[in-house]
Amino acid sequence: MTTSAAYLLLTTPTGEQYIPLVGGNTWNIGRADRNGIVLADRWVSRNHAMIQRLDTGEYYFIDFGSRNGSFLRGRRVSIPMALRDGDQLVIGETKMIFHVRNSIQPTTVPPLRSEVNENATEVLHVRCLISVLVVDIREFSLLARQVDEALLSQAIGSWFRQVGEIIQRFGSRVDKYIGDAVMAVWIHNTQGPSQNDMLRLLRTIWAIDKTTANLHYQHPLPGQLRIGVGLNTGYAMVGNSGSGERPEYTALGDTVNTAFRLESATRALGLDVAMGRSTFAYIQDMEQAKDFFIPHTTTLKGYEEPVTLWGTSFNHLRLFLQLHNPEGGTRSGTFTLPSGSLD
Repeated sequence: MTTSAAYLLLTTPTGEQYIPLVGGNTWNIGRADRNGIVLADRWVSRNHAMIQRLDTGEYYFIDFGSRNGSFLRGRRVSIPMALRDGDQLVIGETKMIFHVRNSIQPTTVPPLRSEVNENATEVLHVRCLISVLVVDIREFSLLARQVDEALLSQAIGSWFRQVGEIIQRFGSRVDKYIGDAVMAVWIHNTQGPSQNDMLRLLRTIWAIDKTTANLHYQHPLPGQLRIGVGLNTGYAMVGNSGSGERPEYTALGDTVNTAFRLESATRALGLDVAMGRSTFAYIQDMEQAKDFFIPHTTTLKGYEEPVTLWGTSFNHLRLFLQLHNPEGGTRSGTFTLPSGSLD
């Protein structure tokens, strides 16, 4: 097993300040007192950035769309960037060096019970039923060519922050950053997700789309941003690498890979949301589910045989959610869908 001890070294007028990254998996950075790392620097925003440790042991730096930006290895940060040992960060006028020490711990001989620190990090992989959500910004490369670096950093950093807050509000957290995409995982009990659980996932998607659609009102972007969404449910090996009081999870396997492939398929099929067969099975008995989510047969990248996925548009997702109240019941009446495609 690999363990890591990460810390920041800040350069201050009186010398270097050592800040250990311990006691959690996220460390907010900013001028406001509520941050875990408070910088008394007038060029730093009140809620400026965050360092997040993923369960793989990787550390990422995320700028929250700060006014003056953050710079990693001499480049302005516009999307979450992986941190490496020795990386230099510049936030406002504050310079800091990120360090992480990795050590290999033997896993063949477990420690005696009396030697176990109950607050220590534990790693346990179990097979769980999960739902994986993947959200990707459409045409990000084109956007990067249309706007200057400072505006791109502010807008996309703000998007990542708001999406992370939405995912947390609906019972999960960002599990992984891949370029301009985010992945989140919900773990279900052995009986499988209830209709309420599935509605919560769909409301997460709808909230993220609303936030994305409104981003150009917060930042002078050339137009409205769009996203594609993949949602897949199935079994995967899930690792718990958090402390006993605060478990944190990451998932590996085909269920996760398929969620990314489903998101990619939305572009070719002209969809906003694509979900796998198992995901749709948990909502198919809900009122008008078969009207709002339409089957498509396609070949996903990396798969030899064609698969059937169920797709919809954000507008039809909104109409479907309007049928169902937060307790999972239904409103009276039905919606009549317009003829034509889901676009």
